[in-house]
Amino acid sequence: MADIGLKDRDEVRSGAGVRFYGVHHLALNTDDMKMTADFYVGVLGMRLVHAMKVPPGLGTGPGNRGNPPFEEIRHYFFDMGRDGLLAFFEMPKGAKERGDRNALGAMQHVSFAVSPDSQRRICERLKAAKVPFDGPLEILPGIFSIYVFDPNDIRLEFSCQPGNGEDEPCIVPQVTQTKDEALAELRSLAGDKSWLDRMTAGLPD
Repeated sequence: MADIGLKDRDEVRSGAGVRFYGVHHLALNTDDMKMTADFYVGVLGMRLVHAMKVPPGLGTGPGNRGNPPFEEIRHYFFDMGRDGLLAFFEMPKGAKERGDRNALGAMQHVSFAVSPDSQRRICERLKAAKVPFDGPLEILPGIFSIYVFDPNDIRLEFSCQPGNGEDEPCIVPQVTQTKDEALAELRSLAGDKSWLDRMTAGLPD
């Protein structure tokens, strides 16, 4: 950790001064935007909210800010709920190899929070489109998920918490451990008490 003062160190421990509102947008890649839009809108029922091409100079030019290194590629955004966006860049066909979801630094899968009824409807839509899926499976106490691969071979998960009924799920409280529960695993990483205290500062007793 950087050399910081006592007051700042306390803020780091408590999380004071930093607020996360969830995912603004998650950007993934495809080489077929129509196929991708047909799946996310037509099969899953997401809403397309923005369709654009990346402005000139932001692909291979000096203005690139982390975009894929191709000029004027398609960049579409879908509403994934809770004021968050799922985005796709369209790579030129054959320009990039297919990724390995189990590689270091790769996205292994993404899970969307849905209500029990929405999960049932997604299952029905997948069946109607003849898209295979697994589940529902209880992945953690009170949390049930289905798993499916999109046409780009991206692994998707749709998780619901029946205990919340049809209301928006309270996700973080459902998975939050007590300090002792977390420490049972954290001690396998390090025995440094100050580190363990810092890691569990936001957990209930």
